[in-house]
Amino acid sequence: AEFENYKRRVRKEREELSDFVKRELIEKLLPVLDDFERMLDNAHKIDEAQLSGNKLIYTKLYSILRTEGLEPIESVGEEFDPEWHEAVVIEKGEDGEDNTVIEEWQKGYLFKSKLLRPAKVKVFKKE
Repeated sequence: AEFENYKRRVRKEREELSDFVKRELIEKLLPVLDDFERMLDNAHKIDEAQLSGNKLIYTKLYSILRTEGLEPIESVGEEFDPEWHEAVVIEKGEDGEDNTVIEEWQKGYLFKSKLLRPAKVKVFKKE
């Protein structure tokens, strides 16, 4: 029984170490993912052949990161949650739903359901 407990503990420690290493690597790759998204948002400035190659690279990179446990945080239209969002700008007005994210400036991500990076957002507040 002690040996089985030892094997379970060692297996769990290996998984935790593996997740820690993956998390650090994914954190380092997020700026690359951000750059690809910005480039694809400005696709009208790029010729078609270059654009299709860049889309392919982005899709492969994003797919690998998702497979490893990366999850995007949905923000626009959601209620502002300081646990998942970082308010960069607050827009005040009369028309709109109070405390709602109206624009996302930088995507936020979870890694295996734990916060990796909060989303940087613009929030609407009623006056």
